[in-house]
Amino acid sequence: MKKALPENAKIAKDAKETVQECVSEFISFITSEACEKCKNEKRKTINGEDLLWSINTLGFEGYIDILKLYLSKYRESLKGTEKMEGKPGSKPTEQEDEVSGEGEPD
Repeated sequence: MKKALPENAKIAKDAKETVQECVSEFISFITSEACEKCKNEKRKTINGEDLLWSINTLGFEGYIDILKLYLSKYRESLKGTEKMEGKPGSKPTEQEDEVSGEGEPD
């Protein structure tokens, strides 16, 4: 949060708390919509595409391109980490499955 402000700017404690509450509410809002989509499709796992879909559906389409790019780079970094750890063919963790959308169908 401080990176977006001039160096000499100060942020009041209540302002920090308010921003944190807003961020938490936003995450709940997006996740709730993605969860409903998964329920309708009879799936139990929310993946990155579900979150992108909900962000778009809820009117935040201006963020979709950059978030798709971020998700793609994140997935590539996971692949690079696997290679660096010397675990070819290793099974991804549940968290990686959820992010990549490559887990078993529910």
